[in-house]
Amino acid sequence: MESPFRRRLPSHRTLEGGGFPVRRPFPVPGCDQIDPFLLLDEMGPKTWGPGEAIGAPEHPHRGFETVTYLLEGAMVHEDSTGTCAHLVPGGVQWMTAGRGVIHSELPSADFLRTGGTMHGFQLWVNLPAAQKMAAARYQGMAPEDIPTDEGDGYTLRLIGGELLGLRSPVETTTPITYAHLSLSPNRALHLPLPADQEAHLYPFEGGLTVDGVQLDEGIFGSLKALQAVHLVAGPEGCECLILAAKPLHEPMVRYGPFVMNSRHELITAIEDYQRGQLVDLPKP
Repeated sequence: MESPFRRRLPSHRTLEGGGFPVRRPFPVPGCDQIDPFLLLDEMGPKTWGPGEAIGAPEHPHRGFETVTYLLEGAMVHEDSTGTCAHLVPGGVQWMTAGRGVIHSELPSADFLRTGGTMHGFQLWVNLPAAQKMAAARYQGMAPEDIPTDEGDGYTLRLIGGELLGLRSPVETTTPITYAHLSLSPNRALHLPLPADQEAHLYPFEGGLTVDGVQLDEGIFGSLKALQAVHLVAGPEGCECLILAAKPLHEPMVRYGPFVMNSRHELITAIEDYQRGQLVDLPKP
């Protein structure tokens, strides 16, 4: 049986932000991106006691977009555009850093007081060279804003792009598809794939077979050029992220929270941040 995968990447556990645990399939040594996706972190699941929860304190970005999708918990986002937004289970925040933004993502006051389980994802999406210095922008979606398709034994929630006849309200700077697929135990689904985009699957709870080939939990699978795949969940069911995009095929130089096209641009970003000139502050 021919494999539908171009590559499969096992995820690794590490600490991020203020020290919260994540499971990360990339970037890892030997794979610095899945163009145009720069990073995928599964945050938790982690159960915190009262007063224990931590997040990502104030930090800068330039040159890409960050997408946070929360499954459990409660967070507050604040940034240099003047945005203050609450993120609840099933909600999404899509932040285009562009020429520069400084933001924080921290547990809400109520969550910090009571404790509980935090679980979600952060995805970094590279911006094309022509959009690297665009104005920063924030888009938020409440759970009820996310287009959803429910069928016999499956639910698909569309975070970005178009899939299964759904279209996300998010305006993506870099055209991508981002979805969360839930499959009941042993449920099969014929999934059309986005045209002209390279598609990837990340099962994060339970495994599944893809055209008869096993993809275990925590393994990021990049698919070959296919029009569709036949998915079958394992006996415990499966929760899976679907990602797809057309690669940028541009030079990429990164250092921490800065992602640019050349070393000179990267140094400029660092110097701008050190001089306090990274961001455009909102007008009074």
